[in-house]
Amino acid sequence: MTVKQHAPATQRNREPIAQVLARELPESGRVLEIAAGTGEHAVFLAGRFPALEWLPSDPSEDALASIAAYRDDYPGSNLAAPVMLDASARDWPVESAEAILCVNMVHISPWEASTGLFDGAARVLDTGAPLILYGPYFEPDVEPAPSNLDFDRSLKARDPRWGIRDLAEIDRLAARSGFTRTARRAMPANNLTLVYRRR
Repeated sequence: MTVKQHAPATQRNREPIAQVLARELPESGRVLEIAAGTGEHAVFLAGRFPALEWLPSDPSEDALASIAAYRDDYPGSNLAAPVMLDASARDWPVESAEAILCVNMVHISPWEASTGLFDGAARVLDTGAPLILYGPYFEPDVEPAPSNLDFDRSLKARDPRWGIRDLAEIDRLAARSGFTRTARRAMPANNLTLVYRRR
């Protein structure tokens, strides 16, 4: 059994995500990736941004093993060993970062994970630093895509605590933790990239 996991969506969305990150990430420093999953994004993005230290994290031991296996094949020196991090936990094993990236976690986790994500980001990030989210969201006055409605139903069937979140709820959560949304970018497959910056 191979340790490396594969997420098909990674191949489709990694380039559009990288294009947004090129406009939002700092020139140097550490990027903490929350819920890094398979590790495929971490390897690709660390290679795309060699001046940044890429620190992947995940709460799953299987995911951490997959990330480590991909890292073993990574030729660069800016991809750090993955760390176990539960976004909903009060204490994170990372004290500081210049940016945080979180791809496809908010809708596939309990609301407490999103709350913890913003609370943790407020502890880790300095003023002006970005917290960048990618995934599907429901927006006020925007007709939901049928595929997102179907996806939302399937998520809630798997776990009632999961589901596509309302963007207005995320904005309120961000404001409570001292963040302001500075960008909303439409992405392929009815996803969004949202950028929040610490006030």
